[in-house]
Amino acid sequence: MKQKLTGNLFTFFTLYIAQSIPMSFFATALPVLMRQGDYSLFAIALLKLIKLPWIFKFLWSPMVDRRTETTADYKRWIIGSEILYALIIFVVAMLNVETHFTLVILLILLAFISSATQDIATDAMAARSFERRNSSLINSIQSMGSFTGSMVGGGFLLLLFHRIGWSHLLPWVAIFVLVALLPLAFNRRITLQERKNRKRATPRDMWLFFTRKQIWRQILFLILFYAGLIGILSSLSPYLVDKGYQMKEIGAMVGIFGVSTGILSAFLTGIFIRRKGKRRSRQIISALIILPAAYFLWLTKSGSESHTLILVGVALVWGTYGMASTMINTSAMDIVRDGREGTDFTLQIVLTHLSAMVITLVSARVGDMTGYSGLFTMELLLASLSFVFILFINPYHPTEKE
Repeated sequence: MKQKLTGNLFTFFTLYIAQSIPMSFFATALPVLMRQGDYSLFAIALLKLIKLPWIFKFLWSPMVDRRTETTADYKRWIIGSEILYALIIFVVAMLNVETHFTLVILLILLAFISSATQDIATDAMAARSFERRNSSLINSIQSMGSFTGSMVGGGFLLLLFHRIGWSHLLPWVAIFVLVALLPLAFNRRITLQERKNRKRATPRDMWLFFTRKQIWRQILFLILFYAGLIGILSSLSPYLVDKGYQMKEIGAMVGIFGVSTGILSAFLTGIFIRRKGKRRSRQIISALIILPAAYFLWLTKSGSESHTLILVGVALVWGTYGMASTMINTSAMDIVRDGREGTDFTLQIVLTHLSAMVITLVSARVGDMTGYSGLFTMELLLASLSFVFILFINPYHPTEKE
């Protein structure tokens, strides 16, 4: 039984890291290429639109749920999407970015649609493959895969890109995406929990999710839980620049040390949630999220520029981010409806992404107007509000047949 659990966790880890590495590489490398090609900062900012498929993937998530019943169904969706993902990367590798820039962007957009579809099917299969008591373990694997992909794609591959170039690096990225499918293809031990609801998912189910009794508790949880952390995370690199650090140093401190801390934290959090219980874990983690804002506010007020103290701050931010990501994913997976696993999980994660975008913009504006002291104060207040909410409001649990 333990061997089966370990094998299944490894299978899902390879799937999550496979979808994340190419996306992180493109999101990091393309702005560099555009700036070298004298594109405006506004044009470079518009490049973030290529991630829109990961925001709007909830629109086609009911279609994936409707066409998946067995393990073989999920495997077809995942393997088919990943093969298409890899093929598009192969095609992009053969194009010159400078002379075929528009075509490259369109192809990458299609690649992200494919990877987003894989993510829907992977999340839905994960929700059905693990018992509720093991959900925190698969969600820690999900966070670890995402963080590892960001570190490899946005860090190590970027260094290789500067050495061997676009056309030599991307084929290997595509090959990795295909190789990452092998554990799933050969895993015969994935068994799905029986669905109680045999009704097929429809687009209407997206709106019905928000009509569930007391669902407001879950929605507020999704919006608030990251709120006291995400503004610090988004301003961390500019903060380090203002402290006098160079790009290479920031890459090592944030992209390697920070993300590694997040990976370790996500792993440990999965075990912690399983042992302490989900409600208790939510309360403890929400309390810990207060620490990064309080710590950086103290650093700013004290005027300290000690390298060691700043590294402690980086570890605090990424460590709590790893905890929060695992807790968010676990809570979201716990309340998915039978037959609508991909739809419900995707809707909830999209909500966290949208709230994170709003918090990022607001915190940046506050930082511009009041400096880092005002930004960290705002984040401290939001983290405290989240803690009070979670301390006194019980987690959402479905109370009716859906």
